[in-house]
Amino acid sequence: MTNKDIAKVFQFLGKIMELHDENPFKTRSYSNAYITIRKLPHPLSQMDITEINEIPGIGKAISEKIQELLTTGTLQTLEKYQDITPIGIQNLLRIKGLGPKKVKTVWNELEIESPGELLYACNENRLVALKGFGAKTQAQLKAQLEYYFSSQGKLHYATAEVLALELIEVLESISGSRFDITGEIRRLMPIINQIELITDGAESDVELSTLIEDLFYDEEKEELRYKDCTVVIIRSDQDNWALDLLESSSDSAFLDALGNYQSAEEEEDIFEEMGLPYIPPEMRNDATVLLEEHLSKVGQVIDYKDILGVIHNHSTYSDGVNTISEMAHACQLSGYSYLVMSDHSKSAFYANGLSIERLEQQWVEIDQLNKKLQSDRKDFHIYKSIESDILSNGSLDYPDDILAEFDLVIASIHSNLKMDIDKATTRLITAIENPHTRILGHPTGRLLLSREGYPIDYEKVIDACAANDVVIELNANPNRLDMDWKWIPYATERGVMISINPDAHSTSGISDIVYGVHVARKAMLLKEHCLNALNKDEFDKWISSK
Repeated sequence: MTNKDIAKVFQFLGKIMELHDENPFKTRSYSNAYITIRKLPHPLSQMDITEINEIPGIGKAISEKIQELLTTGTLQTLEKYQDITPIGIQNLLRIKGLGPKKVKTVWNELEIESPGELLYACNENRLVALKGFGAKTQAQLKAQLEYYFSSQGKLHYATAEVLALELIEVLESISGSRFDITGEIRRLMPIINQIELITDGAESDVELSTLIEDLFYDEEKEELRYKDCTVVIIRSDQDNWALDLLESSSDSAFLDALGNYQSAEEEEDIFEEMGLPYIPPEMRNDATVLLEEHLSKVGQVIDYKDILGVIHNHSTYSDGVNTISEMAHACQLSGYSYLVMSDHSKSAFYANGLSIERLEQQWVEIDQLNKKLQSDRKDFHIYKSIESDILSNGSLDYPDDILAEFDLVIASIHSNLKMDIDKATTRLITAIENPHTRILGHPTGRLLLSREGYPIDYEKVIDACAANDVVIELNANPNRLDMDWKWIPYATERGVMISINPDAHSTSGISDIVYGVHVARKAMLLKEHCLNALNKDEFDKWISSK
């Protein structure tokens, strides 16, 4: 089990115990354990009991439960509460925005025991009279439940890719047939509805399901499932492999516009025989890529090797796992030329946001680290930044004289997310017009498959960025991927640059940049329109340009 897996178990244990009115001290201890474990820099699975006992915030009882989880994969304490809690109630506890107190109220007062029943109750206007609810809460809950149901069975790209590769490895070793990824994963879609594989094997879905423990054939739905994800397997042969690969990893509108294509030995040959450059699967989203103006740019689209700096990162100064020095070292090992530290600002109390005094302490440390890097003749630089909270009125949460001290300011919304389109758009534009704002962070605040973003007027926000020379972030965390890639072409048409930022909270999080590049390629973002494709000298000029 990963630290993330273990942390989630403790988070859920705290919720289900609170649901059953257990000792508040115990429930809080498990909730705190969730936070502590999430931020650990080293895997618990590689520690012995003594090392785990020495972790601050991990007492003996929690340490023993960690050992139990690592040894058995389960917790007897959790199973005890699950045995007395309907599965539908457990599902309600996993829905964002619906805490144990509200779950308990609808369970006790309305005898609701599932997300479906709760959505029905919202539609029937039954929650408005309940204590702690009301019409506004009911409407918000209804929207969240509808999003929950629309997201069921879907996966983030990062999760689906791992599962697909894992499944291919097992299938090939057992069946002896050739398998490859196709479909939505090959097209680098942010959200995956099903894992699609192509094979030259003759085994049926039923036969394959008998070979692998986690591969299940649902006779009623006539479909394969692997670890709760739908799997579609396309059968092909050597003569048609390239053609089947092309058709299974392209949008239908793209294929219609492509016209009379013929099978060939390799996928690239199909395009060559039509007098076209090879168009990668991630760019086959519709027919527009086949327009001459876009075809000429296919080879110039941003690639992973083009990213030279890592912008938007958190350290132990706020809610990050690693120190600034450790983050810098990780960036250097990966071949990057600069690191922009953007810890949370003072309003982000939930993330240990930096007071002005702690900011000054951080600046001193960054200066010292840069001096050491220079003396070691390492061509690498750490920049002073902040992820400044955009307050409800659109202002940033430091005075102008402090904001002026940063190399650059990233402005993001983290609180009061329940806004209509006018409020959200006005709030963002006010922040964009602040002369200290250089980058607009994750513009809609969305969490894919978990929380819809607040609605914004994209054109007005992008136009404001163009007018104020503000860069827009493409937050590369696979749970965000915000701004949505479909709006990148409009941004670049208006002269707005895009920054592909990992929003890294640990050294491992830096590698999330790859997911941002994935969707930037879908949008056909050119290297010249990407902020962190600038080398260090060019980046310095950009910083001093405003």
